[in-house]
Amino acid sequence: MSTPDAYAKIRLDGRRLIVTGGGSGMGREAAILFAGRGAKVTIADVNVAGGEETLATITERGGQAQFVKVDLTVEPEVENLVATAVETFGGLDGAFNNAGIIGPAQPLADLTLEDWQKVIAINETSVFLSMKHEIRALLPAGGAIVNTVSTAGRFGYPNLPAYVASKHGALGITRQAALDYAPRGIRINAVLPGSTLTPLASAAMEDPEIAAVAAKAQPIGRLGEPGEIAEVAAFLLSDAASFVVGADFYVDGGVSVNP
Repeated sequence: MSTPDAYAKIRLDGRRLIVTGGGSGMGREAAILFAGRGAKVTIADVNVAGGEETLATITERGGQAQFVKVDLTVEPEVENLVATAVETFGGLDGAFNNAGIIGPAQPLADLTLEDWQKVIAINETSVFLSMKHEIRALLPAGGAIVNTVSTAGRFGYPNLPAYVASKHGALGITRQAALDYAPRGIRINAVLPGSTLTPLASAAMEDPEIAAVAAKAQPIGRLGEPGEIAEVAAFLLSDAASFVVGADFYVDGGVSVNP
């Protein structure tokens, strides 16, 4: 899908940004887009091959970036990620915390504790750890953070108890941190994507019946593109969103209008 010309006006020149989950999907698209708009990007992912592929794409297009392998559920690794971003680019101006998983589709009574803890760790605890160390780096001069949540941060979805709980939690800590740090010059917001054509979803859409049902469920008549989520994140990280604090932006093709 082509990007509207108006979006090109949203610039991130010189911004030093972290993108977690930058090895694929929305994170990859965001890292590439941010670098293309002038940002210096630190790509973070546990997936080395994916992270290096994103880095290669950015550098081939003349952008500035680095890749850091990190398990976002391990605090020393997150601390090192932020320290590396600051050391390489001379500071930090913002972050797009995007890493996440869906987890198994099972009703609550069938879900194992191990699966529950894994989803909570990656989708919620990683947001806490990332913001904790990003905020510390941003406090001297201010900046912006955008967290990828989901429409599941507001609504329930059948047989996804851990995912829904984790996304409600991620939205909660986003809003609370926004309240606490707005007076100190840090804007924190969230994007809530609906069904988006990430690699996982794209594979499912190869089945024509699934694709038809998914498209029909969206008022706009199609699923979202990762780049469309990245565009909203770019806006929230830019000066164009200078008065936007603690907001949760639905980017879902209208599904949230009548959940």
